[in-house]
Amino acid sequence: MAIYALGDQVPEIHPDAYVHPDAVVIGNVVLGANSSVWPSAVVRGDDGFIYIGERCSIQDGAVLHTTPFHPTTLGDEVTVGHLAHLEGCRVEDKALIGSGSIVLHDAHIGREAVVGAGAFVGNKKVVPALAMALGVPATIKEHAVTPGHFDLGVESYVHRAVRFRDHLRRID
Repeated sequence: MAIYALGDQVPEIHPDAYVHPDAVVIGNVVLGANSSVWPSAVVRGDDGFIYIGERCSIQDGAVLHTTPFHPTTLGDEVTVGHLAHLEGCRVEDKALIGSGSIVLHDAHIGREAVVGAGAFVGNKKVVPALAMALGVPATIKEHAVTPGHFDLGVESYVHRAVRFRDHLRRID
């Protein structure tokens, strides 16, 4: 795995977290217990702080960055879909950030909310708990998510990370 310190900024990765060998984690980053960072994902805490809670999954090709003014923070059990981009935003517990979506500076994604695939959540936009943000720019559909809807997906990635940690091997 590619885990880098940047000067005195050293990632803090929980021993039970999984970082795939082809993922990159740099600088001022905290990665919580049972969280996972998948192939080609980049978590780059160079300009500011990135916090990823417990049981989160940062899926293939996702990019998490930060700014000097806005940290990027993810609560527990957050799913960040393939090729998503998060920068300087706050994502509450159990939210799902869909594949190919973008969430930018000072945006706030509520508990168990969904940012739909390909959606754009711009600066300072608020997506309430249990709401969906869909489209470009995102429009909000409140009360659209059933509580616990993504629990099985979270659990599957926690188990997948253990499987990869224990059984992944290069054969070339």
